[in-house]
Amino acid sequence: MVSVTRYHDFSCGHTVTGHEGGCRHLHGHNYRIHFTCQAPNLDALGRVVDFSVLKTALCEWIEHYWDHRFLVWENDVRASALCAVDPFVVKVPFNPTAENMAEFLVERVGPNRLAGTPIVLVEVRIEETRKCSATYRRAP
Repeated sequence: MVSVTRYHDFSCGHTVTGHEGGCRHLHGHNYRIHFTCQAPNLDALGRVVDFSVLKTALCEWIEHYWDHRFLVWENDVRASALCAVDPFVVKVPFNPTAENMAEFLVERVGPNRLAGTPIVLVEVRIEETRKCSATYRRAP
């Protein structure tokens, strides 16, 4: 099966609730995210999808909801206080690790944003730094 991948860079802060080290504090990253998609068939031009579709559906979602925002787990005791002082704090339904962010994008955002198309977001790799990344693959 043929797949296509488009990457996107964004900046975002987070705190990892319960982390045993420094990541429990408020901090941020310049992330690079790789979206990998598949379709059951190539289109008439021989493509899985035009890359601009991925930009519109997925990269623009990141820009609107996560870029230059601060992600905090809705169960974090600091969530309400952080949201009260800054409108760019976003409560998310998961502890915002790279692993959980990738899973959320594949399982929730991808199906929503690509609904009505034959395109499926099958994998997301999120690089927190040049040395550290997490990958979530959709179950076959």
